[in-house]
Amino acid sequence: MTPTSVDRTLLWDLSDRLGLRAALNRIYRVQVRGGERIPASGPCILVANHESVVDPWFLALATKRRIRYMAKAELWGNPIMARIFDSWGAFPVERGTGDTAAIGRAGELLEAGELLGVFPRGTSKPDGNRIWHRGAARLALAYGVPLLPVRLEATRALHRRGPVVILVGEPIEVERTRPTIAAAKSLTSQAEAAVEALAIP
Repeated sequence: MTPTSVDRTLLWDLSDRLGLRAALNRIYRVQVRGGERIPASGPCILVANHESVVDPWFLALATKRRIRYMAKAELWGNPIMARIFDSWGAFPVERGTGDTAAIGRAGELLEAGELLGVFPRGTSKPDGNRIWHRGAARLALAYGVPLLPVRLEATRALHRRGPVVILVGEPIEVERTRPTIAAAKSLTSQAEAAVEALAIP
């Protein structure tokens, strides 16, 4: 086991032992709906909307499984923050470049049966790019794993102390095939529509 994997296990487990997950649930009155749709084992990609920098911490409350996050490389610019993100099992991706190293790493994790968390929009800024990137769809096609749409509600207004609602939709089953641009675009649109459909009226 590498030092990085040791740190990751320690930090993740430590958060449970210190009751951090329970505290978030209590403070923000977190409601998880459809959490049983997240598989107890095996590869899967959670695709969620992105409204706040704390979204990964709330998405983690939807399941007891460890989620491995693909996150923008800029977050690794600070050595301390880089260490924290590494310890949580995240790994960097250079957005808009077709980062083959990040895609390869994500593929390795999926082949190992892990749960991957992706925010395809790539930014939580309200005035930022609203277009979904195709990385999650490319991975699902290349490795034949399901995409699971997740909607996070009220994570931008945490000062109100909740309730934060996490809605998990029906899985989008994906057959393994060559991830062409057309196929990835179509699957990305399908996943985005599924996440939008989960929005609370």
